[in-house]
Amino acid sequence: MRVTRELSRGVVYDTVDLMPSDPTCAHAPRAGAIAVRMGAMERRNIFAGPYLDRAAHMRQDPAWFETALADPESRVVAVWQSRNLVTEGDSARAVLLELSSVEPLLATSEGLILLGRFNERYCFACELEAIDPPQLAVDASFEDLRLLASRLPAEEAGLLAYARAMITWRRRHRFCGNCGAPTVASRAGHTLVCSNASCRIEQFPRIDPAIIVLVSDGERALLGRQASWAPGRYSTIAGFVEPGESLEDAVAREVLEETGILTDRIDYHSSQPWPFPASLMLGFTAIAASTEVRRRDDELEDARWFTRGELAEGVVVLPPRQSISFSLIEHWFDGAAAGKLRDIQGHEPWPRARR
Repeated sequence: MRVTRELSRGVVYDTVDLMPSDPTCAHAPRAGAIAVRMGAMERRNIFAGPYLDRAAHMRQDPAWFETALADPESRVVAVWQSRNLVTEGDSARAVLLELSSVEPLLATSEGLILLGRFNERYCFACELEAIDPPQLAVDASFEDLRLLASRLPAEEAGLLAYARAMITWRRRHRFCGNCGAPTVASRAGHTLVCSNASCRIEQFPRIDPAIIVLVSDGERALLGRQASWAPGRYSTIAGFVEPGESLEDAVAREVLEETGILTDRIDYHSSQPWPFPASLMLGFTAIAASTEVRRRDDELEDARWFTRGELAEGVVVLPPRQSISFSLIEHWFDGAAAGKLRDIQGHEPWPRARR
């Protein structure tokens, strides 16, 4: 897979060439090109992007899975207790293991999920169920992806996030929600089928859509904080989308519930996969139709307005740069400030919550 980027009329295009490493393989995905329109943004949110060929159309072919299992070049993303295997140093790197190194730890190949093709190789994900972290590579350890994401190459961060999300889904759906019977993996691990012959309900990977929004009255941004966060940290308003609710309705409701602010002109900005454990963050901007903050629930410990000058002076601690929340704040700040928020804030690691 090769990715090339071009800028045309303020719109960034990523062209992804999907080229199987073994053109003689009848079950390899067909080569082609996909143009991904990114809008006016030049910077993708972390965990997003065309970092691998998922080859979803091949999952229903059992021979594709068997071909990947038999390929000595295939690699595995191992997950242990929701942590990913990485090496650390000046820059972190994902550890992609040979199949032979994890097969003794798996009862059957059913524990493998075929993610697709990454860097011209088949790539699986698997969960290692052990009390202590297995020692699988020199100078490697299982770490929390949230703490390392900004230090990983973008494509590796996306791959690890994908693996983590799929493993979480598999772990939470080992039994049928309809009859309680065990489920069995199918379609390269992307479907779980009830083993009860009279039920046979299929379950598919699920994500929890959540909106996140930067509300502004023009000169100020509305930010809030939860009591569990580190002292002084504020972020944009966010919340889960409820059944029967549009994304725009969810934005208006969450802002009103958490801050008492009415909103207008709700516009989509960007999205970010967030597998902690299974969210898709859908970013918006909105214009405030009222300005008096009145918290209506206990979701936030505090909510208030901040000017660009206050953010530049470091009055509050902003979210880390790898988050969509920072991207939303940055988008608003850079629109009318003398400097760039990214230059003013510098680099920050992911914060640990207070305990």
